[in-house]
Amino acid sequence: MRKQFRDLASPADAREAIASLDLTPDAETVGLEAARGRVLAERIDAELDVPGFDRASMDGYAVRARDTFGADEADPAELDLVGAVHAGTEPDVAVDAGTAVEISTGAVMPPGADAVVIVERTEERDGSLVVYSAVAPGDSVMPAGTDIAAGARALGPGTRLTPREIGLLSALGVDEVPVRGKPTVGIVSTGDELVRPGDELRPEAGEIYDVNSYTIAAGVEEAGGVPTLYPHAGDDYEEMERLLHKAADECDLVLSSGSTSASAVDVIYRVVEERGELLLHGVSVKPGKPMLVGTLGEGSAYIGLPGYPVSALTIFRTFVAPAIRDAAGLSEPRTATVEGAMAARERYAEGRTRLMPVGLVDDGDGNTLVYPVDKGSGATTSLVEADGVVEVSADVEYLAESESVTVNLFSPDVRAPALLGVGEDDPALSRLLDRVSSPRYLPFGSREGLRRLRDGISDVAVVAGDRGDAADGIDAVELGSWTREWGLVVPTGNPEGVSGLADLVDGDLRFINRDSNSGLRTDLGNAVAALADERGTTRHELVESIEGFDRGTKAFESPARAVAAGRADAGLGLRATADSLGLDFVSLGTQPVAVLANPDRTEKPGVDSFRDALAASDDVFAALAGVERGYAPR
Repeated sequence: MRKQFRDLASPADAREAIASLDLTPDAETVGLEAARGRVLAERIDAELDVPGFDRASMDGYAVRARDTFGADEADPAELDLVGAVHAGTEPDVAVDAGTAVEISTGAVMPPGADAVVIVERTEERDGSLVVYSAVAPGDSVMPAGTDIAAGARALGPGTRLTPREIGLLSALGVDEVPVRGKPTVGIVSTGDELVRPGDELRPEAGEIYDVNSYTIAAGVEEAGGVPTLYPHAGDDYEEMERLLHKAADECDLVLSSGSTSASAVDVIYRVVEERGELLLHGVSVKPGKPMLVGTLGEGSAYIGLPGYPVSALTIFRTFVAPAIRDAAGLSEPRTATVEGAMAARERYAEGRTRLMPVGLVDDGDGNTLVYPVDKGSGATTSLVEADGVVEVSADVEYLAESESVTVNLFSPDVRAPALLGVGEDDPALSRLLDRVSSPRYLPFGSREGLRRLRDGISDVAVVAGDRGDAADGIDAVELGSWTREWGLVVPTGNPEGVSGLADLVDGDLRFINRDSNSGLRTDLGNAVAALADERGTTRHELVESIEGFDRGTKAFESPARAVAAGRADAGLGLRATADSLGLDFVSLGTQPVAVLANPDRTEKPGVDSFRDALAASDDVFAALAGVERGYAPR
């Protein structure tokens, strides 16, 4: 039976359904050494005074205040010095009329004394104490119970224990405290295609590594819960039922990812309906429409997350993490949101709430700009390219450039990168970025790099080849450049005897190209056009004769790796890549690579750091075959 998404719940209804689940764990008692960050489950009253005695708050002399009345520099008081009291010892001397006792900070006030004269206002002379300043009763004395008195309310339930509270509990002699339990969360990833990281992966069989189990587990821990990872359930009903109910028996909340969308193999909703209660199936949000909320077994809470990593993390962050924090007694982090301005106009009109993944970048004046990160819900790299989510109402058709938005950060410690670059991927560039602190680089190709630079999103664009018309109207400062040798990567020994571009056109070769945003793809297209001119034919005709020309890959090493794996006879790539993978190479020429900076951000620390890396990069270029410095950065 195929489950259809009808009557999608609103985000408010989804939050209400989750709030109705009971995730609250039992309270527990922990030792004080393990209490930091925990939340008190009960009130704690002081059972003793802190301090438990009158003590000196300064080094000096314990006296009777009335014996110093009228004392000053011209007419000091003179008292008999009869002993001393140090911290941690019980006084063995009393202060009578006309006498004084030397005392250390923190020491017990001796009987008879009601004030301390600080040492700077006294002088010892022949066994006597000369006092040059009068004191009043209580001066430089901390009475018993000043911090907190016996019987007083020390800390209330719901208090998060920081080092300050732990210090108070220590002063009260408390060695263990009752705290709110951390909700235990069982995580079950479903899907026959999933493989745990570290196990052997078979891409040819459609297998992928399990991303969600570890991503969501980290999110659970960050929200104050205790994650437990269960084995993969696959798409088998009985195994899925067994694992979900095992997790429900052992945990306060069960989270699954995958098998929640409307497809024939999705059976989780059946498990929930047959052995629990399904509260909702589908929420009117993008990404993340296929979400389940319900109970399992004897009322254990259950939430089903989408299978795509970005969707799963977005839904978790928006709907589930707040519920876990609430169950753990933790408040929403104050630094979990940031205000920013849209770097460019963003259109949207789908009639449902959009949870838009976004990245952050600081402009030249230190203001926060926000830009959409949208490579599709299935793109795991979006997890690190996005810093948070902007919630866009269902009735909003577009967000205007410079419009103020609130970003719900994926983590309270998220910060904008020191440098945001977009453009061509390149082995030399990868090494240069290693020398910049906290960069973010999006290898979307030269064309996209220029577009993002023009729109004021990126700090720098890395552009390969002739910029051509794509650079028209773009104001930029060139930081530096290098050249790289490009051509055809072929198997070791070049078994097909490839000698140039003509062999791709005339031979029966399997070819792997780069995507249309790549500068390498542009130069290859230009070379094909030149060959067509030589032959008196059209570029289109030659392209049609090259098997695989229209199938492009995004990463610069992908064609070479396809050749190495035997899936292609030739691939578009770089000499540096061929050498690093032990493959042969047929050169088709050299190509310039330039780093262009937004002129309003040339003084930004991250851009300045990148400029310095370019200036001191001789070793980078020397280490890579077919790569040479173009010229010194300006």
